Amino acid sequence: MTRRFLISSLAVGLLALGGLNAQAGQISISPVGAPLSDFVTPPAPLGNYAIVGNLEFSDFTYTPQAVSPPGPAPPPTAANVTVAPFTYPPAPPPPGETGISFTGGFYAAPDTIVDYKIGYTVTALSGTITDAYMLLAGGPFGGNGSVSAAETITNAANGAFLGSMEGTFGALVTSTNWSPGVTSISVAKDMLLVGGSNGATVSFVGQAFSSAIPEPASMALLGIGLSGLFTLRRLFKRTSVA
Repeated sequence: MTRRFLISSLAVGLLALGGLNAQAGQISISPVGAPLSDFVTPPAPLGNYAIVGNLEFSDFTYTPQAVSPPGPAPPPTAANVTVAPFTYPPAPPPPGETGISFTGGFYAAPDTIVDYKIGYTVTALSGTITDAYMLLAGGPFGGNGSVSAAETITNAANGAFLGSMEGTFGALVTSTNWSPGVTSISVAKDMLLVGGSNGATVSFVGQAFSSAIPEPASMALLGIGLSGLFTLRRLFKRTSVA
């Protein structure tokens, strides 16, 4: 009886572990994107991520919050926000920097204020990240509404501040950079929509990053240099012994 119970418990545990592993993993967002609900926790399991070029995007969070009483159009849920690949500038040359975008009709009805917070981690699969670009499209539908976006970027390893960006309504392009580059950053984005008399919206927000990858020629020269030092070290050892 005890042996049968232990075997059954082990089987159930393995099935549950397999189910968790099947749920967590890479989500494809190319070329049409995937819902933000595939990434945020809850309800999706921690560990879902997307890869665009040399960058991995993970640990997503999404918090829409009505600052004043909600209007007739509620904030979009994570299931109604699309995460897709993004390139800045969108029409090279020069070659654009890679990143992600969020679309979803972020909206504040007349006489309401809605605050949208989006967070995520960006990790360079090789090399380091040295700067970030943000592009925002939207604004009020006339009247006295407004749209503003602010962003803080920190080193994911130790929380050190790296840079910030902010701007107001309309087509917005802003950037920040830091040196030396780091392998992983945390992004905290905050969009504040003031509906005013006619309402306000953000239809699109894109984010791109510069990733410094060591050039093959530089790596080859480094290898040659290290090989030369190793050879000299062996030669000195032989000379000392002699």
